[in-house]
Amino acid sequence: MKSAFLGLMAVICACANAGAEPAMKWADETRLGRPYAKDPSVIRFKERYLMYVSLPPFDAKLAPAHAPKGWSIGVVESRDLAHWSKVAELWPEQACDTNGLCAAGAVVLDGRVHLFYQTYGNGPKDAICHAVSKDGVRFVRDARNPVFRPHGAWTSGRAIDADAVAFNGKLLLTFATRDPHMVTQMVGVASADLKSDFGPEAWTQLKDGPVLRPELPWERKCIEAPSVIVHDGKLFMFYAGGYNNEPQQIGVASSADGVTWTRLSDRPLLPNGQPGEWNASESGHPGIFGDADGTTWLFFQGNPDKGKTWLLSKIGIEWKDGRPIVER
Repeated sequence: MKSAFLGLMAVICACANAGAEPAMKWADETRLGRPYAKDPSVIRFKERYLMYVSLPPFDAKLAPAHAPKGWSIGVVESRDLAHWSKVAELWPEQACDTNGLCAAGAVVLDGRVHLFYQTYGNGPKDAICHAVSKDGVRFVRDARNPVFRPHGAWTSGRAIDADAVAFNGKLLLTFATRDPHMVTQMVGVASADLKSDFGPEAWTQLKDGPVLRPELPWERKCIEAPSVIVHDGKLFMFYAGGYNNEPQQIGVASSADGVTWTRLSDRPLLPNGQPGEWNASESGHPGIFGDADGTTWLFFQGNPDKGKTWLLSKIGIEWKDGRPIVER
């Protein structure tokens, strides 16, 4: 009864907050001439916050000289988690990301920012790449990129939506992949020693199969965008259920080892908004962030127009009896 009650409270809190006009909404307008940014990943680094976001291909009328043809990664900074400004963009540099790069997952290790991001535009051949930075803005990419793609009869070999978290002496890499028919999106996990260089030889796939796959009606045929945080020695994965605008909504699962995951509710933790609200089409692609002061923020993307625009926002997460709920 207690577990069911907490799950119900999570849904009640989410419904009370999901569609309310948030204090923070941010998007880039330089690419399309309208607000558009996706896939937030937030860190605190050297007295400022950095958010890594996906930026769409340029509209031909707005493209500067030598503009990339595909997606890129934007670097956005803030001092207060409310006001953000773009400070840099990461454009294609290697053969593997010629068609685009996006959906970065950032983690701070030993005073450097490690970025795990995907190539984009290559279908089942998209994979995870790695880059490192001393300032969080200028990155050196691994010459061996991509560094990880999954294997086995269960997967097409594609890897996207990377997220990395340090846990028990390892770096856990969660990622999304599709089945061999490229229909169903699922989450897998790999690990590397924290003392490794995170190159192609460093990674061990921890399960010959998904660690989370769509099972609930609202998840439809897609679970993607895993974002993991460690709380009281336990792992919590915030994930997106449903493909873009179906609507996509955010759920949460927990694990003691990163391989076996249990959903905390059969309902979304953060659903999409009601008709007319800013996130009516979805609340998706979570980026969970734990600040130095102990507060937890769930960053996510939303839109009211089936993807003509995309905006990024955040909502507070409280921890009650070891479980996350959306702040009232």
